[in-house]
Amino acid sequence: MSRIAILGVGKVGTAIARAALAGGHEVTLAGSGSPEPVQFIVEVMAPGAHVDTAANAVAESDLVILAIPLPKLESLDPVMFEGRIVVDAMNHWEPTDGGLPEVFGGSSSTSAVVAGQLTGARVVKALNHIGYHEMEADARLIGAPDRRGLAAVSDDPAAAEVVADIVTSFGFDVTAASPLALGVELEPGSEIFGGRFEDAEIRARIAAAHEDARIAA
Repeated sequence: MSRIAILGVGKVGTAIARAALAGGHEVTLAGSGSPEPVQFIVEVMAPGAHVDTAANAVAESDLVILAIPLPKLESLDPVMFEGRIVVDAMNHWEPTDGGLPEVFGGSSSTSAVVAGQLTGARVVKALNHIGYHEMEADARLIGAPDRRGLAAVSDDPAAAEVVADIVTSFGFDVTAASPLALGVELEPGSEIFGGRFEDAEIRARIAAAHEDARIAA
């Protein structure tokens, strides 16, 4: 069991919380301010999860998952995340969100933005390439013939493997790989983002996407 902090109490954050709870983990959700206003939402949408401030949730966690609107990233204190594994589960939808030049600043992916903002964190891109409504519907027991493949990528191979192990407990086969630059292969517009693949297919696409890709055994 891991202690997982999820920042963001919208549809994505609460869906990940339910998947993590079903996987046997301890989950704390946090919004952008006081926990009281989101207590009822969490009780309804992720029963069994705790609610706390972001600072407390992060401080007491083994793993932090970001499920917030990307522009809110700049409101996070980088010191809170130093040395911690931080999962970027966010997506940027340019047709609706705009280009966000003030956020991206020339970066090509949300993970590059996160790594640039949270400089001391061990950033992993994961959980963004499955719909929140698919978290429970697509979860399968280990060995199921239709078990879905996902990926976790990072410049820190050990962090990627930790995240892969945890997301595996949610009901998926998860490929751990590096570098973090592979995150663009998981984002909107990519083949992986737009499809549903088995583990072997995910591994093949990652290997083909980046000449320096390193995939965990």
